[in-house]
Amino acid sequence: MSDKNSLLEAFKQTKYQVNGHGARNVQVLKDVFNDLDGQLESEMYGKGKIIEEFQEKMAAILGKDSAVFFPSGTMAQQIALRIWCDHKGIKKVAYHPLSHLEIHEEDGLKELHQIESILMADKNRVIEYEDVRGMEEEVACLLLELPQREIGGQLPEYKTLEAIAAYCKEKGIILHLDGARLFEILPYYEKSAAEICSLFDSVYISFYKGIGGIAGAILAGDEAFTEKSKVWKRRHGGDLISLYPYFLSADYYFERRIGKMKQYYEGAKELAQFYNQCYAVSTKPQVPVSNMFHVHFDAPKEEMEQILTVICRETGIGLSSYVREATNNASFYEVSVGDLYANLPHEQ
Repeated sequence: MSDKNSLLEAFKQTKYQVNGHGARNVQVLKDVFNDLDGQLESEMYGKGKIIEEFQEKMAAILGKDSAVFFPSGTMAQQIALRIWCDHKGIKKVAYHPLSHLEIHEEDGLKELHQIESILMADKNRVIEYEDVRGMEEEVACLLLELPQREIGGQLPEYKTLEAIAAYCKEKGIILHLDGARLFEILPYYEKSAAEICSLFDSVYISFYKGIGGIAGAILAGDEAFTEKSKVWKRRHGGDLISLYPYFLSADYYFERRIGKMKQYYEGAKELAQFYNQCYAVSTKPQVPVSNMFHVHFDAPKEEMEQILTVICRETGIGLSSYVREATNNASFYEVSVGDLYANLPHEQ
């Protein structure tokens, strides 16, 4: 058995696991329907009282006129950028080199919508005001991801966001928020979701990360924007006959976890501190700004897989089920603190 498979199997056998909310098994969905009336009328093709009430609720939380539920964030964000490119008559958008759209979507933006991406800033840091101001290309839209997941969940200062928003407004550049982990950064910024979203023309949020739902996303903005997004959702095949397993689970877990974001954030800071006390181990960022961060090791991937496997078997604590290669002699993995962290025996 390879080191990778050995680690995964050892991780599955541990009594305590550090990351997330627990296994993403069928029970996650069963819990949602436990107390629901089986005769509750479903929506059909994205229409119906039950989904419309949920969309209105999320729009209010985000401080936007309206919101539309999508089965995936990939679909929602490509559609958002297509709408803004059509609106401005410019087929170019700007975002970070490690944006999800650039590295995880098989060039969907280019192949499906013929939109060119302009990559901003060094890949190892967040986009700063100077990057935006110094942009030479004319773009329809600038996308900011908060936090920047691929570099450990780093964030710009809030005053930087305000400066970027003001500059974009002045120059007529649409500003879109990739807020996949928006709720997880509220404790750091000490702002409400609506306050942060007020800086942006459109917003996407995810329901399966810190919230821990099954799948799904919300796209929010003004009425004209969301009405166009509904047309594009139909074109993309996003109007499933029934979406209720997704948005009902989104609502269920949102209500149970939105009040715990500060707990997760404080847990992440504590856990990072533990890691940073270890030899040849460091976190990025050193002090987390949300519930997530990356753990870096001055050791090759294969060596760390062996070490973590031993830790799983000897302590019953699963720190991670995988390790990624950074260089030949360095490796890392991602941590997202959720419900499980509170159950850990901290003295271990």
